[in-house]
Amino acid sequence: MAAIAICAPSTPFTHEDAARVTALAKTEFPEHSLHFHPQCFLADGHFAGPDEMRLAAFVECANDPAFDAVWFVRGGYGAVRIAQQAMERLDHHAEGKTYLGYSDAGTMLGALYRARIGRQVHAPMPADIRRQGGEDAVRRTLGYLAGDRAGLEPSLGETPAVAFNLMTLAMLCGTPIMPGLAGRVVMVEEVSEYLYAVDRLFFHVTAHLGGIAGLRLGRVSDVPENDRPFGTDADQIARYWCQRHSIPYLGRADIGHDAANRIVPFGVAGETRGQ
Repeated sequence: MAAIAICAPSTPFTHEDAARVTALAKTEFPEHSLHFHPQCFLADGHFAGPDEMRLAAFVECANDPAFDAVWFVRGGYGAVRIAQQAMERLDHHAEGKTYLGYSDAGTMLGALYRARIGRQVHAPMPADIRRQGGEDAVRRTLGYLAGDRAGLEPSLGETPAVAFNLMTLAMLCGTPIMPGLAGRVVMVEEVSEYLYAVDRLFFHVTAHLGGIAGLRLGRVSDVPENDRPFGTDADQIARYWCQRHSIPYLGRADIGHDAANRIVPFGVAGETRGQ
């Protein structure tokens, strides 16, 4: 059984979608208890409440000994505004928790991984209930928390791995919350970016990934059509920049901004905490 706190470091959720996720969990995973923090439903411009309110909600969930896991409700943008301060406010109760999400939530996962606080997991979020096939995505995360490992990324092995949205990882690079990734397999995915922008992101990211065990490319989806073809696809872009920086290119990963997004625990799958 897992007591799961759900908060929104980035953008807001709706009561209607929360009810759908809660109903699915009650029916299929009665061993879990889900607790949506009221902050999930606030709106302050783009964000799920002002910075200080989003920060306080995350710290409250992470430091509460009643919870086993903190599940980020959705991505968007906003976590970068609170992540560094959040690490400074966490206490020992935060260390035993599992933290789950992807997209902009990767900012929080990266900061936690750097700080060696808890277990970080790239995984579907409650907001995925809105996607076609989204119930299966939500089931994948709830099943993982119940001990089901069928939803793991198939390439995971003995080499520690991490997974990030490419833009999110690029924004972490060179900042005080960027985790050390030497010796890790780094998996990246992207959505709604021009291919020239994907190329630019790889230029920046690969310059910060010296010493990694290799890179895997997830799905690069919903690519806008530019006024002229870029000339190479996402796979070729990844190979090009990996070659430029002598990074082993390991092929594809089954992750992305879609309902098929697979689970990637940070570190070695099954280890007790981030290393």
